[in-house]
Amino acid sequence: MTKQGFHDATLPLFSPAGDEDEATAAPLSNRIPSYIADHRKRLRSRFMEGGATAMPDYELLELLLFRTIPRQDVKPLVRLLLETFGDLNRVVTASPARLLQVKGVGEAVVQDLKILEAVAQRMMRARVMHKPVLSSWDALLDYCHMTMAHRETEQFRILFLDRKNTLIADEEQAQGTVDHVPVYPREVVKRALELNASALILVHNHPSGDPTPSQADISMTLQIQDACQVLSLTLHDHLIIGKERELSFRAQGYL
Repeated sequence: MTKQGFHDATLPLFSPAGDEDEATAAPLSNRIPSYIADHRKRLRSRFMEGGATAMPDYELLELLLFRTIPRQDVKPLVRLLLETFGDLNRVVTASPARLLQVKGVGEAVVQDLKILEAVAQRMMRARVMHKPVLSSWDALLDYCHMTMAHRETEQFRILFLDRKNTLIADEEQAQGTVDHVPVYPREVVKRALELNASALILVHNHPSGDPTPSQADISMTLQIQDACQVLSLTLHDHLIIGKERELSFRAQGYL
């Protein structure tokens, strides 16, 4: 099931010539120069009047950093962040260690980006928790992509469902390396019994971006399926989250 979300419409990365009124970087002291103040006022007004739809990534990131760095031209930093990570989603979900490697990024910038990420994840999680999975499948995929698609190491999560296929718990079971995460079928089914779950959906990410399952992925999934059958639990699916799309074991015939 190919996912088409997670992309802004194609927009220019930076303002066209003649609109670069915050292009000159200079250390500021006590008072913000008028040309920067005017630029910020215009962006804020456009956002409040028209929302985020017509604003490209770099302007949204500027709006956020205006508050983090109140007395400095943030356009050069925004440019560097987007050139380094590629888009707004990858900037926000980048690890603190990688963010701090970008010149001009300090603890305040990292903290505000991570707060934004946490709020976004919390809001998307609220769209799927305690709701029937089948009627909120697209929202579930969006949530999985938001939380896992841009991680630099593998993460294994389990979605626990009740008899009505309502999502009752979403838990991280293990973290691994760039190409491996340890998973123990016995621990998976044990936790399902503790939660009184009736069904499971397995989810893990491939930091390489390619969601094609490895032989180890397939073998592990079949072992968990066997363990579930012994205890009358249903394994609905195993989703592998890549950078741009996900792969469903059920849809591909692995289950």
